[in-house]
Amino acid sequence: MMDWTDRHCRFFHRLITRRTRLYTEMVTTGALLHGDVPRHLAFNAEEHPLALQLGGSEPAELARAARLARQWGYDEINLNCGCPSERVQRGAFGACLMAEAPLVRDGVAAMRDVLGGDLPVTVKHRIGIDRIERYEFVRDFVATVAEAGCTVFIVHARNAWLQGLSPKDNREIPPLRYELVHRLKQELPHLTIAINGGITTNEQIEGQLAQVDGVMVGREAYHHPTLMAPWDARFFGDGDAPVVDEAWRLGIEEQLLAYIERQQSCHATPWTHIMRHSLGLWNGQAGARRWRQVWSDHRLKALPAREVAAIAHQARQGLPAI
Repeated sequence: MMDWTDRHCRFFHRLITRRTRLYTEMVTTGALLHGDVPRHLAFNAEEHPLALQLGGSEPAELARAARLARQWGYDEINLNCGCPSERVQRGAFGACLMAEAPLVRDGVAAMRDVLGGDLPVTVKHRIGIDRIERYEFVRDFVATVAEAGCTVFIVHARNAWLQGLSPKDNREIPPLRYELVHRLKQELPHLTIAINGGITTNEQIEGQLAQVDGVMVGREAYHHPTLMAPWDARFFGDGDAPVVDEAWRLGIEEQLLAYIERQQSCHATPWTHIMRHSLGLWNGQAGARRWRQVWSDHRLKALPAREVAAIAHQARQGLPAI
């Protein structure tokens, strides 16, 4: 979710679900140790519970990054061992780390040592890499990393092809093998196993929760954010699920517009940086495409966000927008 789940995206998602754990886009240890730390780690207080997803492989660097995560107030550190991009491979982290389980174990141990139990360290990974499709490969990877005290594993139920497939293709071409993740939970019941990959409906989430401990949803939640609306009630037993109607959508949009005004006042953040994450809010409704087109129109970016909102809703209702 690089360049997608930034702090503005997460604030928008938090307007829809209070209880779901949110994850940052992957941040590399190099970016934290040699770059602009506030730019990478600043977040809104409303985003809790929030996990920082790290990319890295050197135990000492991971430990230093973990200290920063604790200082900035994150609720979890998640080590990414699942990203298949060539850029990540050149940095010797991401999915290629599945071939180096002892190194991942040492990195997790280094982070846990400096944190002293203050926040959990979790691992996200694939079920295999390239042509390694044996269940024993992912089982042994998990068992080795668990020796460092890691108890939570988020498993993307596809192999990662490190050569020949783009990151997009890696999300679609390798077949989903949910049964391997279910078997992990059956054989390692003392671990918390969450599943990821190809899950697009709340019924599918419910079905997976009968087999594993958690479900991670990425792009489907981003493109169709109303999917998250019933989660607090349905999966956490928190209150009643909202009626996702026009009034509900307008209420979410109003809160986001107020956030945009605060961000512009305090940080001079262009509304385009924020609204791009909410373009799926009206998906499935009459006029949604026209609403998205207005918010995506570069000719309007100099206008205040509320003026653009008025134009967008005129367009949604079939009235002249520009």
